Amino acid sequence: MKVITDEHCAGYSHPGHPERPERILSALELLHRQDELPLTWAQPGPGDDTPLLRAHSPEHLARLEAPEDFDDDTPFLPGIARYARDSVGAALSCMRATRAGEMAFSLMRPPGHHALRSRAMGFCYLNNVAVAVLEALASGCRRVAVFDFDVHHCNGTEALLLNHPGTVVYSIHQFPCYPGTGTRNVGNNCYNFPLPPLTSRGDCRQAVQSALRHLGGFKPELIAVSAGFDAYARDPLGQLTLELEDFHWIGRQLRALATPVFSVLEGGYSPDLPALILAYLKGLEGR
Repeated sequence: MKVITDEHCAGYSHPGHPERPERILSALELLHRQDELPLTWAQPGPGDDTPLLRAHSPEHLARLEAPEDFDDDTPFLPGIARYARDSVGAALSCMRATRAGEMAFSLMRPPGHHALRSRAMGFCYLNNVAVAVLEALASGCRRVAVFDFDVHHCNGTEALLLNHPGTVVYSIHQFPCYPGTGTRNVGNNCYNFPLPPLTSRGDCRQAVQSALRHLGGFKPELIAVSAGFDAYARDPLGQLTLELEDFHWIGRQLRALATPVFSVLEGGYSPDLPALILAYLKGLEGR
């Protein structure tokens, strides 16, 4: 398993904000210390605007430099455009590593799945997964699937890939919950599995199995996973019920599809996030 990361992404913060540097730093500490899973490490590769402009408008890229908050959850912070670009770069590096035969995980911040073409929102400034998927298609992939198990609906990814040839999007999420979308399937390629608060673990697993069964029927060449860990029972921003072993199980279910998978960190705000990430990665590796 290759982990794409850069400790530099811990360099920004906002007082009281749940998307904090410790999310990455504590995960790095555990992953370096553990000896259950062999890991290799790499930094995000260099990037340019070409992949970004498949998903985002030039005006949005310029707006990231303007010293004005995007919304109450998504503040302007010094250097945030660079941090967001580096997070996209890590997702692109993951995608390329996976296409070259390695399994890869992007351990970076900020997350991305709420970011729209011309709007930052929900802690997200650029849409890491959507940029990587569109680059994969532009560089020769014919069929790419997105699987998002964050507790919040991937409204940005859905909007950017809606009806886009060669793509499908599957989202397992809580509803009602931020951002208030994802109540039904939309277009010809976006499939939503909304779950009420406090849905049992068994029912959550059934939704995952249903989504992955349908995803497998698409026969993708590549699967991009928006790996959010806030459906955990003790996450402060969600009200679902998953436990550590459920994230390990999700990893094993993805492995069983026998399709190249790359994963990008989205949410997850519990102090247990490092252990949840490790459990998921072990599942992907069949350990």
